This record gives sequence, structure tokens and C-alpha cells, in this order.
Amino acid sequence: MELYKENKLKIYNSLSKSKELFKPLVEGRVGMYVCGPTVYSNVHLGNIRTFMSFDMVYRYLLHLGYKVRYVRNITDAGHLENDADEGEDRIAKKARLEQIEPMEVVQRYVVDFHNVTNKYNFLPPSIEPTATGHIVEQIEMIKEIVKKGLAYEVNGSVYFDVLKYNETNRYGILSGRTIEDAIHNTRALDGQSDKKNPQDFALWKKADERHIMRWPSPWSDGFPGWHLECSVMSSKYLGEQFDIHGGGMDLKFPHHECEIAQSKTCSGVSPVNYWMHANMLLLNGQKMAKSTGNFVLPNDILTGNNDVLPKDFGVGVVRFFIMQAHYRSILDFSGEALLASEKGYKKLIEAINLLDDVEASSESTFNVKEWRQKCYDAMNDDFNTPILISHLFEAVKFINQLKDDKATISKDDLVLLKSTINAFVFDVLGLVNDVEEHSSDKLDGVVELLIKLRKQARENKDWALSDQIRDELLEKGIQLKDGREGTTYSIN
Repeated sequence: MELYKENKLKIYNSLSKSKELFKPLVEGRVGMYVCGPTVYSNVHLGNIRTFMSFDMVYRYLLHLGYKVRYVRNITDAGHLENDADEGEDRIAKKARLEQIEPMEVVQRYVVDFHNVTNKYNFLPPSIEPTATGHIVEQIEMIKEIVKKGLAYEVNGSVYFDVLKYNETNRYGILSGRTIEDAIHNTRALDGQSDKKNPQDFALWKKADERHIMRWPSPWSDGFPGWHLECSVMSSKYLGEQFDIHGGGMDLKFPHHECEIAQSKTCSGVSPVNYWMHANMLLLNGQKMAKSTGNFVLPNDILTGNNDVLPKDFGVGVVRFFIMQAHYRSILDFSGEALLASEKGYKKLIEAINLLDDVEASSESTFNVKEWRQKCYDAMNDDFNTPILISHLFEAVKFINQLKDDKATISKDDLVLLKSTINAFVFDVLGLVNDVEEHSSDKLDGVVELLIKLRKQARENKDWALSDQIRDELLEKGIQLKDGREGTTYSIN
């Protein structure tokens, strides 16, 4: 069904800093590019939040009936430690520290990334290109930029001339930064004396004798700059102009700003119509990041093997938690937040499961068509998943009333309610029906009873009984955790 014809989708465009009516370049077709992971370590939940946001966008576009070509790259070369133009390549550094080949590092963490996205119910992208698979095309783009007079070579490295570009274009159009800001915020690093201007960025870097990852080029044996790969791969698979470019808020400057400058230099046109940026995930009040060690791994949430959460949580709960916040909002991660999300998620899934037993009546006491439109209105307003979820819980309340014989629904409305709630919960939000699989209410009740009995035993100083309850539960794969908030459990 071509639902996009009757749904006026608005997207917040980071370029115009306003919501705009979405009109793809080709009717019924969408080209979307999202910056993927740099595969030098395990992806953490903050990374996954960004990719999950665009998984949701992809799912909704498909639901509306668009034919979507979704390109999400893998950065397996060229990403230096400080995100600028100096330091060591992140993958090469990891390889050197572990004394293995860089491509062994890449393979290990690409496999990890795919395992995580599969577990968390992501749809795979249409194309997943790699930086190393497009070295030839990157060299050709550099040649074109040099030919246009907007890049220069120094000692085997090639840099983009930002000041010269800014004479006829605006560097900073996406982030709102000026050239003066760029100069002020550029750190003085060893080796930057090669540049004409401190804000210029590398298109090609000459590899020193220690650098393992290198390719021949007209300028030197070296490697491409980090920003170049996305310009190359987006234009190759989506064209010089395409509809949507997504990524984390932290990529807006300098990464996406540099992409615009490179692409516009080569094609003469602005490459992207709608720039979308997902906001960060906080842990302990700080941005979740590998560099600071302030992060949680997605797999460790599923096993309970972490120091942050009181127990393990299922995939459906984590997706529900993330979808409860708008993709452009900062989201705080905590055990309390996940416990609250788990309750809401269970209510939602249990209500959907109840629908199979609902019997139709001659009339409805709930306006299903009006409710359905409110669900679409929420998603059409820049993918407003928290508002969508609030509407889904209106349906949950109605379903529970049906169960208690306090409401009625007609046959046609029952069919519409089932199809709509399943489409939004499972197809669009990507939730999974794993309530029974993860932990049932009956199990919760039994374990809570044993926890209460153990607490009484400890208060009576009956340490033998207390230890027996704990140890026998552990033998059954149920681990008790004593904390300040009381005792919780996880299933091993």
C-alpha cells in the first residue's frame, strides 16, 4: 500500500533547523545514508541508540510504502584517534596493541556489530559498503577536488582548502559555525604545520613507516581522510543528490560539514535534502562514550553482566525504553528507567496478546479510526515515537476494558485495531513479543516470594536457610543480587 500518498510526513531538517514536509527526489522512492560504526571496538548502547533511531525511520518509510535504498557504511580505515588529522588510525592502533592484523580487528568488530544489531531486531541496510572497499573511488574524488582548485598537496598529504571553498560557499552551513569558530576551536597539534590554514582537513594522509594500513596513490603511499569515504559511498550508491543523511549529533561538525564541502565541490549541488541527527545517551549524567569508559555494552544488558543495572533485561524492553524518547532528545540510561520501561512494555505486549481472545460485538465503544489516525499523526510529526506510544496505551486501556466486558468492539474495528497496533508495535517500533520468553509474571511472583522468605530468615539470623535459598536458586540459573534498594534477580 502506498500510505505515503495520504500521510504528510514532516522531518526536522538540521540544515534549515525546522520541520519540513518530506518530498523525495523521486516519488515513491527514498535514498537514505547513515554513518555507520568505526570497527575498532565493541559498539556500546549509545552507538546502538543512534542506529536504532534510523532503523525506526527506515521501518516507518517502508511501512508508508516507499521503496527505500538504505546505505549504512562501515569505517574500517582512516578514522584517526582525535577525529581530526593527526594521531594514529584507531584500527591500526588496536592491531598494534594486540599484535594482530588490522583486518582481524575489523572482522572481529564487524561480526560483533552484526550480532548486536541482529539480537536487537534491526532490519539490515540495503547496502553496507566499507571504506577499504572504495579506496580507488576516494582517490578519484581527491583528484577531482584538486582539479577544481580546492585541495593542495604538501609532503605527500592532500588537504581541503576550507578558506578558498568559503569564498564561494559557506563552510559551516549545517552546524552554524563560522570560519572564525573553526579557527578558534582547532587544536594546535604536531604536524599541522603542513596545512595552509588550521581548519583545513585531510583528504589523503601520507603513511609513516609505522603505519600498517596504506595504499598507493598519486601523492604517496597513504590512506584516505575519515570524512572522504561518506562523500564517495553516498554519491556512488545514491547519486550526487539524495533524500536523507543521518548520524549522531556529534558528527554534525566536523564530519558532516566536511562531507558537504567535498560533495558540493565535485558536483556543484548540495548533496542532501534532509539532514537528520540523533541525540546522545547519558550514563551517570555524562555522554555514553568509549573514550571515557562511561558505557554499557548491549549484550551485557541482556545477560545482566554489568555494574549499572539491577537485573537483566530483554531486547523488547531496551527497544521500548529507547523509543519512549524522541530521537532528537537526550536520553538518560539507568536501572530505574529500564525497570519502569519493563512494566510498560509488558502491559503493551500482554494487551496485544489478549486481542486474540476478544469477541466482536455489533458496535464499538472506542473510535478505532480516529485512534489510528492519531498514531499516524504522531509518526508524521518528525517520527514522534513517545507520542505514538502514548496513543498505543490508549488502545491498551481499551483492550483491558474489552477483557473485563466494560467495552465492546465491532468485527471491522477489531480487524483494524489488530492490524494497526501490530504494525506500529512490531513493524515500525521494531519491538519483539518476548515477554513470556524473557521472564513471566508467575516466575516473578515465585522468586519475589522466595526473596521475602530469605529476608525473614536473615532478620531471624537463620543464615543457613538464607544461604540455602540463594544457593538453590543459583543452581536453577537464578542469581540473587543484594543492593541498597533491596534484592533483585537475574536469569543466567
